[in-house]
Amino acid sequence: MEESVQPFVIDLVYLWVDGSDPAWLAKKHQVTGIVSEHTETNNKGRYSNNDELRYSLRSVERNVPWVRNIFIVTDNQSPYWLKRDHPKIRLVDHREIMPAEALPCFNSSVIEYFIHKIPGLADRFLFANDDMFFPKSLSPDYFFNPEGLPYVRLKRKILGRWHYPVKKLFRRRLGQYMTMVLEGSAAVHQRFGRLYSGIPHHNVDAFVTEDYRFVVENVFSDWVKSSLQNHVRQYGDLHRSAFSYYMLATGKAVLKYVNKRESLRLNIHRLKFMQRLKKYDPDLFCLNDNQRVRDEDRVAIEPFLKELFPDQSSFEKIF
Repeated sequence: MEESVQPFVIDLVYLWVDGSDPAWLAKKHQVTGIVSEHTETNNKGRYSNNDELRYSLRSVERNVPWVRNIFIVTDNQSPYWLKRDHPKIRLVDHREIMPAEALPCFNSSVIEYFIHKIPGLADRFLFANDDMFFPKSLSPDYFFNPEGLPYVRLKRKILGRWHYPVKKLFRRRLGQYMTMVLEGSAAVHQRFGRLYSGIPHHNVDAFVTEDYRFVVENVFSDWVKSSLQNHVRQYGDLHRSAFSYYMLATGKAVLKYVNKRESLRLNIHRLKFMQRLKKYDPDLFCLNDNQRVRDEDRVAIEPFLKELFPDQSSFEKIF
């Protein structure tokens, strides 16, 4: 089979946090107070470090080696095992890309408003959380079409017609994540007359850097500003999925509907990781940690990932 030619450079951006770091925890508690870690706004699963990044990077080296640089956006932290002098790796501190008024920040939505400001970021990039993986060999044209437009992957779940903002009564029923997705979809519908009823596949996404910058600094600039000082996730924050809906509405992206064989979300609290992975054999998968996951559930994560990606990558120190 003839190999596809990569006509442009593509970087990869991760968000990463070690929620067990005492210094980070002290900073977070100083800002947020001592609150429950089992709520949507402040749940432990959003910050837990189960060494997923180590195995995600193994999947990158094995299955998408054409990625040029890998940027890891973090809050003055570094994985102990990471080879920081690796030529493809760069740690990016929040202070490098985010305004002072947003710091310290424990809100991934707000952090995502500024990833286009990463120094040296390529014109096109993939964005991932550390719990997202490449289990199969994929080529650049899986993420971008021949003209360089990114594919936006949505699941065929009907959002329906909603107004922005979603009423408080419905917010509590829908939950934080789905409320933010709905509000972004509704805002794009109101401004551009296009309604996209699919929900984000919650996996690796592709973007054009300049288009990402434009949507943050121009299209939704007021909404971005109103969320800046939300140091933890809040109802009413602008979610990144709105960027993808905008790009679809303006012809800057190509829509692809996906199923579980293309993009699979594994819920940690339900376990049976390997059975579900073998059943669907997806192109991409995500391990979803949330407020329902217990520490005893998390114990199963590393053995599962080690079985999938046993070979140490060049990004890891040798101990």
